[in-house]
Amino acid sequence: MKNTRGGALMRMRGLIRKEFLQVLRDPSALAIAFVLPIVLLLIFGYGVSLDAEHVPLAIVVEYPTPDTASFCGELEHSPYFRPVYFHDMPTARQALMRRQVDAILHFRADFARQLRRADGATIQLILNGVDANTARIVQGYVSGVLQKWMEHRAISTGQTPSVPVTVEHRIWFNANVRSRNYLVPGVVAEIMTLIGALLTALLMAREWERGTMEALMVTPVSMLEVLLGKIIPYFLLGLCGLALSVVMSVWLFEVPLRGSVWVLILSSSMFLLAALGMGLLISTVTKVQFVAAQVAIITTFLPAFILSGFIFDIGSMPTVIQWITCIIPARYYVSLLKTTFLAGDVWSVLIPNFIALCLMATFFLGLTGIISRKRLD
Repeated sequence: MKNTRGGALMRMRGLIRKEFLQVLRDPSALAIAFVLPIVLLLIFGYGVSLDAEHVPLAIVVEYPTPDTASFCGELEHSPYFRPVYFHDMPTARQALMRRQVDAILHFRADFARQLRRADGATIQLILNGVDANTARIVQGYVSGVLQKWMEHRAISTGQTPSVPVTVEHRIWFNANVRSRNYLVPGVVAEIMTLIGALLTALLMAREWERGTMEALMVTPVSMLEVLLGKIIPYFLLGLCGLALSVVMSVWLFEVPLRGSVWVLILSSSMFLLAALGMGLLISTVTKVQFVAAQVAIITTFLPAFILSGFIFDIGSMPTVIQWITCIIPARYYVSLLKTTFLAGDVWSVLIPNFIALCLMATFFLGLTGIISRKRLD
């Protein structure tokens, strides 16, 4: 019995050592594990932003007055706008058509006179709706500047603001409304998907192509030992990628980590097991690197990017698509990451998502084991 256990441990050590040597000798594996996370984090951290700043805003004032001048002054001092003045509306419309500006703010000639009436004045805001997200953001920014201008004007004239209700804003979890805090945790999920699923699928398929898997199967090594020998090295590699990503997120991009580090590690480990199970399953079924790469991208990376809530809100998707997202492990991992980073240890959110990842990891790893045993018979 002791000899059997000793032999199994020696075989496991040999398999794990073989996998580590294979990873170290493969530049593409090291690039996916360490270089790609840095590139993705830098691109999404610095290059991608859902915020709108320095928006080119066309301003048309038919009859300049101190009131219009003070309003335009508020816009000029706002970091969200870059005012561009036009003398008439046709010229401003042409600029909007050419995408030289994203919106037009039109003050009619009787603006000052209407402002002093009981029913107030009107300002025309024309938005380019091609980019709906930017249009909504610009509309909100203009409304905020208008509210601020009305308050300043009321104070300077000794009057009370004309708006009867004052809204006191308080934003939880992301007080500065930085899109970087929202994007970077999602990028971590993409990185873990690449390391767990894509890298594993490629390297396993390469072994099938080269015939080393068949050679391994004729040895006394059991299929369980083969799978563990594949999972353990790439699991540790994934944890190294996680550590690199978290360090960059917290120290370079200043994304807050309000939850427990152990919760982050545990949830990431479970997602990594699910991703490894998917990668092993893909490589076992396809056995060809090109096909494995295509299948891994279509079934793991793209769903993690589009249907996980990383960028696009799941609640805004059609009901059928929302149901489809329930079978995507990245959906639960993105929720875990954003909660851990921005909100903290909210157990009512963490526990259901963690259980879902446990079930998916068990399913994919178990299915891989079943299919692999059938291949050996």
